[in-house]
Amino acid sequence: MAAHTIPAEDFAASAYVTEEEYLRSSYRPDCDYIDGRVEERNVGEYEHSGVQTRIGTIFENHRFDWGVKVKTDCRLQVSPNNYRVPDVTVLRIDHPVKRIVREAPLVCIEVLGPEDTWARLRERLNEYLAMGVANVWCFDPATREVRTYTTNGFNRVTATELAVEGTAIRLDLAAVFAVLDED
Repeated sequence: MAAHTIPAEDFAASAYVTEEEYLRSSYRPDCDYIDGRVEERNVGEYEHSGVQTRIGTIFENHRFDWGVKVKTDCRLQVSPNNYRVPDVTVLRIDHPVKRIVREAPLVCIEVLGPEDTWARLRERLNEYLAMGVANVWCFDPATREVRTYTTNGFNRVTATELAVEGTAIRLDLAAVFAVLDED
C-alpha cells in the first residue's frame, strides 16, 4: 500500500493503529506512536517554531565543524514498538539512517509549547535515555529556561552555552532565544 497523509485532528488522542499503518502514514503534524496508539504532539505555536528553527539552523550552519547532521521532526524508534518525534535530533555525521532513526542520536532536543509541562515531558525524555541518548536538552521559550535531562532528572542550565563532551559542539543559548526578540 502507498503511504498516505492523515491530518492529526482526524485521530482521537488515543487512536489505535498497527505499527505498519503508522509507519506508512504521514500525519500532519507528525505524531508519536506509543504502545499501539497514535499520540498527538504539541507543535505549531510561533515561539515554539522559532526556537526549534533557530536550534536547527545553528546546528546546520556548524554541521561540518561539529561533524553532525541535524533533523527536525524526524521519527525516532525509542523501543521495539514505540516511536517519538523529537523537535530536533542531532546525529553524528556517520550515523546510519534509513527513513527512521533507530540508533541513539547524539542529542535529542524538545521545545516546550504552552500546553507542555516539565512533568508531562518526563515520559518521552526517559525513553530517549533508555535508548542510549546521552544528551537530552529541553528549551522553554516562555521562560527562556533550558534544562538538561539525565537519569537524575532535570538540571536547570545556568551556563551561557550547552556543550557535548568530546565534540566541538557549543550551542550559545542567547543566540537561540534571540529569535524571540526579532519580531
